[in-house]
Amino acid sequence: MTKLRYRRLAAKIAGAFALAVAMPVIAHASMTLLVEQPYGKLGIFDPGGHSAVYLDRVCAETPTKLRPCGAGELGVVLSRYDGIGDHDWLAVPLVPYLYAVDSTMDIPLTMTRAGEAQLRDAYRKRYLESLAPDAPNGAPPPGNWYELIGSSYDRTIYGFRVRTTADQDAMLIAEFNDSRNKESYNGFYRNCADFVRVTINRVYPHAIRRNYIADLGISSPKLAARGLAHYAKKHPETGLSVFVIPQVPGDLPRSRSNTGVTEGVVRRYGLPLVLLSPEAAGVVLVAYVARGRFEMPKGAPELDLDQLQAQLAISQPFPIALPAMPEPQVPTVVEGDVATVRTVPALQPASMLH
Repeated sequence: MTKLRYRRLAAKIAGAFALAVAMPVIAHASMTLLVEQPYGKLGIFDPGGHSAVYLDRVCAETPTKLRPCGAGELGVVLSRYDGIGDHDWLAVPLVPYLYAVDSTMDIPLTMTRAGEAQLRDAYRKRYLESLAPDAPNGAPPPGNWYELIGSSYDRTIYGFRVRTTADQDAMLIAEFNDSRNKESYNGFYRNCADFVRVTINRVYPHAIRRNYIADLGISSPKLAARGLAHYAKKHPETGLSVFVIPQVPGDLPRSRSNTGVTEGVVRRYGLPLVLLSPEAAGVVLVAYVARGRFEMPKGAPELDLDQLQAQLAISQPFPIALPAMPEPQVPTVVEGDVATVRTVPALQPASMLH
């Protein structure tokens, strides 16, 4: 074991001990809107970036089936993708989603392009072969499967976290497991931000709406966060908090800031648009100023995975099995007018885990 792993293990043990003393029970779960910065060529032509939902008390039994987490598990990231196994949404555990490794102990401090490709392909071979099988020559296949893992090597990610209850998490598990998970991606009306909008609205109805002014009706990750932040101001019970997951240092290009639709037009094409059509430029500018301005949180705390794991290790929001139902007393008429009572055997509920 390297010195780095020893330090991380010691920090994790110390954190778990401190939290066990200070926080014996965590009262609520949470769901987080992840706003991921654009990178590479996508950062030039599509500056909106990517968005996903992180659930800290829901885990992935498979990439297409959810279950309640056990104690200490870190939850799952759900998102809509284009062209991965013909599925509308896919589920990946948090640590692999961010770093393409199984354990926080294995997260590298720096990353190279070759190292990123190697980690991603190794994880694909272990867990995602059914979604992205080897190419005929044994090489990694083409396609967007790489977006499922190692996201923090390519970009910085902001999190907007709100509270959920065990009942709400159970509802999400049931709805996703029972849904028709068939790809129907559309960049205009069924994109990743639309998936986030619909998912969060299942718990907090109307929290995020399409922005027909600043986004021209096309959902964007940044303005989805704007909508949730504005909703949380009016509904403090959401318990909104924010965090950032920095891009891992290394020789990979740095990601760029997220923009909404009209913000992207103003920032990148404002001057040419003014020269071509001052009236159109004015309309776009007004739309952005009126309904599109939103600053990503500056100075937000970094997500501490070791501390998070220590918190979740002493929390069990889902019971292993539902408690036995009390045996109801049902009156039964027998001889004459005398009423007696008989006992109806209790129903034995199934486990919530399976």
